[in-house]
Formats: sequence, structure tokens, C-alpha cells
Amino acid sequence: MTANLLNYDRQGLIDFLSEMGEKSFRARQILKWIHQSGESDFDQMTDLSKNLRTKLSGLAAVSLPRVMRDHTAADGTRKWLLSVDDAGNGIESVYIPEPNRGTLCISSQVGCALACAFCATGKQGFNRNLSVAEIIGQLWLANKALAKSDADQQLSAVESEATVTPVLPSPRKVTNVVMMGMGEPLANFEHVVTALDIMLDDHGYGLSRRRITVSTSGLVPAIDRLRERCPVALAVSLHAPNDALRDRLVPINQKYPIKALLEACQRYLQAAPRDFITFEYVMLDGVNDGASHAHELVELVKDVPCKFNLIPFNAFPNSGFNRSSPDAVRAFRDILMKAGLVTTVRKTRGDDIAAACGQLAGQVHDKTRRTLKVSMEIM
Repeated sequence: MTANLLNYDRQGLIDFLSEMGEKSFRARQILKWIHQSGESDFDQMTDLSKNLRTKLSGLAAVSLPRVMRDHTAADGTRKWLLSVDDAGNGIESVYIPEPNRGTLCISSQVGCALACAFCATGKQGFNRNLSVAEIIGQLWLANKALAKSDADQQLSAVESEATVTPVLPSPRKVTNVVMMGMGEPLANFEHVVTALDIMLDDHGYGLSRRRITVSTSGLVPAIDRLRERCPVALAVSLHAPNDALRDRLVPINQKYPIKALLEACQRYLQAAPRDFITFEYVMLDGVNDGASHAHELVELVKDVPCKFNLIPFNAFPNSGFNRSSPDAVRAFRDILMKAGLVTTVRKTRGDDIAAACGQLAGQVHDKTRRTLKVSMEIM
């Protein structure tokens, strides 16, 4: 069976090559070719011996998800729909350009089993975890596509004999990764952590721990495992100041309530690359956006070094929720900030191509039958 080298971090490649009778330093070379040069053709890996290239061609491949659709929003946000199998399952990845960085939002599962009430992905149900290759392949493809866009833009300028170098809208490469796409990253722990190892490896993508963020709905044991294995920046989808409301919005809270979650956050900070936890809080009109909710939050997190990221709700069909008004968001933010909590309001990006937070849906052949249950509830 052909091995997909995108599934291997450096140690995995060392082990694979050792079985072929090759020395460990070859793993570093191959990592650089695949992840830094974006090369998938072994014949082009010119510092490998011809014998090794021949062996790799017979035993291995660099197999990537297939791009089904590629959309760019008016604000420069770019979304890819990627096919990950022959069963019709698709995932979405989103690139968000900013003046000083380019952030890629990566999916970790086909669908999601956690069923958060306000999330389009959760409404679709769950099919399976993504492999390491399907996770890291999103980063590989994004860098490749962005590099091609740069090259095409420069060629167009030359062909038109432009006298002014075109101004690019942002860094045309991925500088930051957020595991905030489809799925709960910590429910696919081993594959996600192996992908993180490749992102962090100096011979892979060379990203720093501060530039990679894992977002979780609150899987407490997995937060502790992440602290031990690969402590990157942590974001927690909080969305409510008390258990009663969070039970409704984020059902995993029924298993890991807020007190246990905040205690896990405190433990995580002992190894985290940043000295705070980011709490994500989607603003739902008349549900969790009142002044009383804000004051309750202030009391809730008083002992946890943190910042808040308030997220205007991004609508999707049959969501059952509405976005809080700008005035409500400002009033909520002001209460948190007056209490000394660093608070930002996330700018909505890519909503014209359904690429905004909470809108990612992809294509999911649901194994949980949740799609049927939701459709019956709507009828």
C-alpha cells in the first residue's frame, strides 16, 4: 500500500525511511521539499539520491485533498471547498488576509459531533475525523495557491508593461494558523497534534507556538493532554456565563461544566506560549448579550488571565438565532473593558461567500442522522 508522506511528522518519516534502509537526515530533506518548497514530485527533490527517489516513487506519494471550489470574497478572504474522499465528503478552509499577517482557518473533521446550537457545521452532523494528510494538506494547498496568485499577478503586471508594482492586499502566505474550521480539533487529538508538530518543525512550516491557535468547545481531558504534548495558543468557545445557558448553546458543557473548564484553562496556562486564554463569545440577540450576562462573565473569569473575542453571529439557513445589534455588542464590550478585561470585537470577514465564523459547512454525509432530525424539527 502506498504511504502518503503528508501523514508523517519528522519522526514518522525517520521511521518510514529506516524501514527502507535510509538514514535519518533524509527525513529533514524530504520535509523541506514537501512543506517548504511545496513539492510533490519525488523526481524534483534533487538533493535526494536517484536510488531513493526511485524507491519513494514505488512506495510513497504526496496525496492532497482535491480543490472543488475556490472563492474569493470582496474583502480578499478566500475559501476553498476540498474533497477528501470518493464518498462526496468535503471540508472548507479559509484564508484571511490582513496587512501584517495571513491567517488560515483549518478544519479537523468532516462535520462535527458536538452540535453547538449556533454553528452551521454542527447542524450538518458528523462523518469522520480527518487524517494528518487532510489537515496539513489544507496548509500545503493554501500556500501553493497563494504563491500562484502572486506569480500570476506579477506576470500580469509585466505583460501589461505596468510601470507601478502592484500593491498586494496582504502577506501572500500563511503566517498564522487557527484550528477553528469544521470540527472539534481536540476530538481528533492524535491527528491534529501530529499536524501541529509539522507546522512547528523548522524543517516543516517553522511556525511559532504563538502563531498557532487551537480552538475547543471545552473537552477538558484533551486540554490537559494538549498542555503536555503540544502547548500552542488556546481559544475556548465559552459563549455563556453560566451552566444553564451554556448547556443549551454548547451541549458538551453537560459533561464538562464551566467550573471544570476554567480549572483546565488555569492548568493550561502553566505551559502556554501566551499568558492568557482567549475566550470566544458569539453574540446572539436576546440570548446571551445582555448587560446581566456581561456582569456575570466578569465575575466568572476574575481569576483566569484571559481576553475576550466577541463574535457577531453569522447567519445561516434555519439557525434560529439573530445577530446582536451593534449597540448591544458595544455595551457588552464596554462592561467587560471597564472591568479590566481585554476585549475585541471580531471583524466579520468573508460573509458574502459564507466564510465567516460559524458559517463553514462543506459537504457532510452525516453518520449521526442529525441532518434528518434537524429537518424534522423545522417542518
